[in-house]
Amino acid sequence: MKKTFLLLLTVCATGLTYVSCSGNDENSSNQADVSSVGASVAIDATNEMDIKTGLIVAVKSSATTKSAETTPGICATITVTQENAASYPKVFTVDYGTTGCTDNLLTRKGKLKITLSGPVITTGSKMTIERIDYSINGIKLAGTIEYTNTTTVATVPQWSRKVTAGKFTDLTGRVYLNSGTWTVKQTAGVDTPYVLDDNVYEMTEGNHTITDANGGTLTLTVQESLIRKYSCEFISKGKLKVQGGILNGVVDYGNNDCDSKFTYTNESGITYNLVM
Repeated sequence: MKKTFLLLLTVCATGLTYVSCSGNDENSSNQADVSSVGASVAIDATNEMDIKTGLIVAVKSSATTKSAETTPGICATITVTQENAASYPKVFTVDYGTTGCTDNLLTRKGKLKITLSGPVITTGSKMTIERIDYSINGIKLAGTIEYTNTTTVATVPQWSRKVTAGKFTDLTGRVYLNSGTWTVKQTAGVDTPYVLDDNVYEMTEGNHTITDANGGTLTLTVQESLIRKYSCEFISKGKLKVQGGILNGVVDYGNNDCDSKFTYTNESGITYNLVM
């Protein structure tokens, strides 16, 4: 049995057989569970967008950059603080302004503070991204992302992506707290370290937790490695196990196509086709 509804960061769960949008107390927690699945996918997407911004800044700041890539520009004003041109740490302030600016249909406001302890391709180096009065397309985001190079085999670059004190406020004002850690491996583009467009990343393990305003909690754990191409804004393949509330099941991102579609299959066997 399949049902379809549109997920635009806010969810009205009329498509579920046992959940409605009537607003009564019995159904409010169920509806929050559904919203948390959608919020989780959106949170992961915005985290990746900000990491991509950090990588662009890091690559552009490299004194050895010989990039032939065609990455989009960053419309923000970028300033850097460091002792000299070759020293670390480097602290970048990416300022989109209070009225915001738009790149690739994404309007961002506020600031990202990006701190590099060393080159992102060097084992042990850390890129820290802090959000300051920051939003994407009206969605307010807070918290810190730490992207640490944990490579042990040079041909397989690897990072740990840790989110702390995450806070996601959707377009209706609903708040979702979030935290978690992923292991990220680069599986393509290794031979061109200062070209980003050909990079492909695989999230092999990890989990994150989403907590809604009512205290309802969902934990999403990698079941099958998640595949993300740098050139795509969305996860294109892989599965997440969802546990918590009434929505125990699996999120499936599909067959490696670059699109915003995914499915959620509940433990009862019912599958929902979703679009972010």
